[in-house]
Amino acid sequence: MSPDDHETPAGHGPAGHAHHGHGHGHDTTHIDWEELATLLEREAALSLPLYEQVALWVRDMLPAGSVRRVLDVGSGPGAVSVLLAEVFPQAEVVAVDATPGLLELARARADRAGLGDRFGTHVAELLDGIAELGPADLVWASGSLHHVGDQRAALTGLAGLLRPGGLLALLEGGLPARHLPRDIGIGRPGLESRLEAAAATWFADMRAALPGAKPEVENWRALLAAAGLTPAVTRSFLLDLPAPVTDTVREGLVSGLSWQRKALEGRLDADDAAVLDRLLDEDDEEGLMRRPDCFMLAARTVHTARRG
Repeated sequence: MSPDDHETPAGHGPAGHAHHGHGHGHDTTHIDWEELATLLEREAALSLPLYEQVALWVRDMLPAGSVRRVLDVGSGPGAVSVLLAEVFPQAEVVAVDATPGLLELARARADRAGLGDRFGTHVAELLDGIAELGPADLVWASGSLHHVGDQRAALTGLAGLLRPGGLLALLEGGLPARHLPRDIGIGRPGLESRLEAAAATWFADMRAALPGAKPEVENWRALLAAAGLTPAVTRSFLLDLPAPVTDTVREGLVSGLSWQRKALEGRLDADDAAVLDRLLDEDDEEGLMRRPDCFMLAARTVHTARRG
């Protein structure tokens, strides 16, 4: 139901999360990332337990003390960038994003955490700005590649930034997030399955509208190999916040569903749209802020590859 990192509707994809280039599509496929800043921060906060698992796993794949510079490509408001700075205490971490306002939030977050002396920000658009990012021992790209028209070229550019022995951690794919039972007692059962189907067409339209869009089979290991890297381990990580959830989680679900309701305007039938409006109504007993059965369950897949 939400753009985790810079994900697209129903978890197809971003918060974060791109970590992105701008969405240049038309109508409801255009994404104004700065407008989504609050949602991205909220989603990142809820998903931090998952990202912490990923970051610690990635750390253990690298020789101790070998990571001197980390690029978080498509950092958004920087929640994961700051986490990476904590997990790699000897490294400079650079948050890279195409939206200056989000990088301002990232800088403020790093300063609050006392990490400002080894935390940088860099405004760059994927694909054009990759070459200027400089070398790194770890390139982290979560939900950003699918917002670039030519994903193969972007991967090749990111691979070229790695120092010998460096690692690229690519978070793409997984499972769309689920938040409600199949039958919620209002409307037809299977609402989230229909939202996923509508989001899939939205995603295809968004991809097709990107500058320089090229169709690509999403075999990420093959694409990483074609970029000159040696594919390593692929693993999926679970985010599981079972019912009953806290008000903070509920607010996150409402924010995400509100964005999805807007993005999927005209792609849903009237009955499903009416159910969404009820779920978003804080005064409705069937709404997300009141019902006892909402939850947050998602899986993110991480593909890793090394520079020889």
